[in-house]
Amino acid sequence: MDAQPVNPGHVLVIPKAHAAQLSDMDEETGCQVFKVAMRVSVGLRRSGVRCEGVDLFLADGEDVCQEIFHVLLHAVPRFSGDGFGMRFGHRYGSRPDKKELDNIASSIVKGMR
Repeated sequence: MDAQPVNPGHVLVIPKAHAAQLSDMDEETGCQVFKVAMRVSVGLRRSGVRCEGVDLFLADGEDVCQEIFHVLLHAVPRFSGDGFGMRFGHRYGSRPDKKELDNIASSIVKGMR
């Protein structure tokens, strides 16, 4: 359980093996983290805590609010009017052209090799 929950029922899924960032984690462990989060999501919905949906949140890097340098996945029960949300940057809503999207996608694929 999160010691500073966004909402009651806020769960942390924390792998035993240390990995500071996603890129440090093996794929099997990453899969297991999400499998556990899927089961936690079901549990939240059946638990009686107020839960109209579940947000999964993983901060991967200090500049995106990672405070503990061990990969962990937040499972946050959400409900209408809970006050929690995301703010989008100034570029949100602008639609890049297909060429720009293709170039970015190509760079990401190269980085995955």
